[in-house]
Amino acid sequence: MVMNPLLIPTDLVTRLRTARRVAVLTGAGISAESGVPTFREAQTGLWARYNPEELATPEAFRRNPRLVWEWYAWRQERVRQAEPNAGHYALVEMERRIAEVALITQNVDGLHRRAGSQQVVELHGNLFRVKCFAEDRPVENWPESANIPPRCPHCGSLLRPDVVWFGESLAASALRVAEQAAVTAEIFFSIGTSALVYPAANLPFTALAAGATVVEINPQPTPLSPQVTFSLNGPAGVILPRLVEQVWGDAVGISECRL
Repeated sequence: MVMNPLLIPTDLVTRLRTARRVAVLTGAGISAESGVPTFREAQTGLWARYNPEELATPEAFRRNPRLVWEWYAWRQERVRQAEPNAGHYALVEMERRIAEVALITQNVDGLHRRAGSQQVVELHGNLFRVKCFAEDRPVENWPESANIPPRCPHCGSLLRPDVVWFGESLAASALRVAEQAAVTAEIFFSIGTSALVYPAANLPFTALAAGATVVEINPQPTPLSPQVTFSLNGPAGVILPRLVEQVWGDAVGISECRL
């Protein structure tokens, strides 16, 4: 059912008001509303001459680790200039109001955590974390040096961004949590995602098969749109605050500046 995004379905409001288990999948769309460039859009300026496969694969890192590290440092600076938007804050409010909310994101920018969401599953990692390239272990601190990339303080190998590159599998633990959330959710939201990137794209269908109400929020239709219970075509930063306001009314804790 495709709806005018300014008209939140009454049935959806009623279901959300009584729901105890909700799962949310977010993609690049919600971050784009904060000015974060999508992965493809990050290939601009000095980086326009590179294909993503030259900058986001283990092979690329082995071939030219400094180039890859510097590209991710540039992306970090772009993300630091962005702020969470009203859609991010509406999801924080939803988490406060509902017993169990699993927020699953394909984004690596950390905006959900900056907004205040607590239960975040980062399927593709985090742009601001690093790990050891050789041992795949997270590393929080390392000695200062002129090395680019820096070296792992445990084994001396190179450090790399803690994100999922082309040709790599998602962390099994994160995927397991996401799949369990999809299976048990009463309501599943798919927000700002193309529904084309697997295995994350399977999650809404898993929820549908388990009997959940599935809600898509996206400015453009996707391959998922014909299958969902409710399809709201519009930006998350407009639709989510309106939905939260209609469900919980004047008690909503989203400040005017955030809206």
